[in-house]
Amino acid sequence: MSRPFILHVRFGPDGQVMEIAERPQHMTPQQWFSFLWGKAGDKFQALSGGRGIFRLPVEFLEELKKETLSHG
Repeated sequence: MSRPFILHVRFGPDGQVMEIAERPQHMTPQQWFSFLWGKAGDKFQALSGGRGIFRLPVEFLEELKKETLSHG
């Protein structure tokens, strides 16, 4: 089994997503987070300091990125 890709998220004081890794250019940070949450919310881990991570298999992450092209 391959190691999961760790995708970092940083939230602002108001809870909005400020930064998120691997974001497709046609999506805002909040849109990318919402999309990932809808598809893989069970893979998200909240951390302290307004941060969080998604742990996703690389293959699954690539599939999700391709899927955003049809939702973009």
